[in-house]
Amino acid sequence: MPDDQLKTLSRSKIAMLIDGDNAQAGLLAQMLVEAGRHGQVTVRRIYGDWTTNSMNSWKDTLNFHAFQPIQQFRYTVGKNATDSAMIIDAMDILHTGVVDGFCLVSSDSDYTRLATRIRETGIFVMGIGEKKTPKPFVNACDVFVYTENLVATKKVAPQQKPQKGGAKKKDEPDPVPLLTQAFEMAVQQDGWAALSSMGNALYQLDPAFDPRSYGHKQLSKMISKYKDRFEIRLQEIDGSTLFHVKLKE
Repeated sequence: MPDDQLKTLSRSKIAMLIDGDNAQAGLLAQMLVEAGRHGQVTVRRIYGDWTTNSMNSWKDTLNFHAFQPIQQFRYTVGKNATDSAMIIDAMDILHTGVVDGFCLVSSDSDYTRLATRIRETGIFVMGIGEKKTPKPFVNACDVFVYTENLVATKKVAPQQKPQKGGAKKKDEPDPVPLLTQAFEMAVQQDGWAALSSMGNALYQLDPAFDPRSYGHKQLSKMISKYKDRFEIRLQEIDGSTLFHVKLKE
């Protein structure tokens, strides 16, 4: 079967809500990868007062990753109004039933009750924040990821030379960083990722992704060109060939 693995799989839907006053814009891609491990991030919102200079760092990256900026004015100096707007939206989303889980990005303890309330309904909730995040908020989540760990694991993939036979078109950027991010989203405990899961992750990271843009008809053939970065394992099940991918050290 020609790249069966790219068929859309039924996945959990995640709402990712970011407190722009308490999160780092430079880690948005890494945070999206972490949330993507648990499902497809369908609701993407960043909250803050977009009239202030402090939110400027978000503007380019939020457009690239298709996040919706939510305006919340600061009515009182020194008070953060973002948390109330984010909490209200989270409860609205919860009651619509359009998602199977939440990812709350903040280091603010004000979201502890929200995380607890979401979990009480049996809905998955993860948090992302700095190590200074108060323990009550951390413990109220099913999963909590510290941003310091995202910084520590942030790697810049080496630039790849164009492969012979037109594996990469002249005007296309190096695909290895994107492939690596997709792998990190799909990897399992044994260090291997199903190619089908990588395909879903790629479309979540970049909806316009297409192996043909890099001179390949199939994702499996594209990845096989980067043997110095990825290892591929084949598995025969009921007459079908399943592809698994591993990132080389």
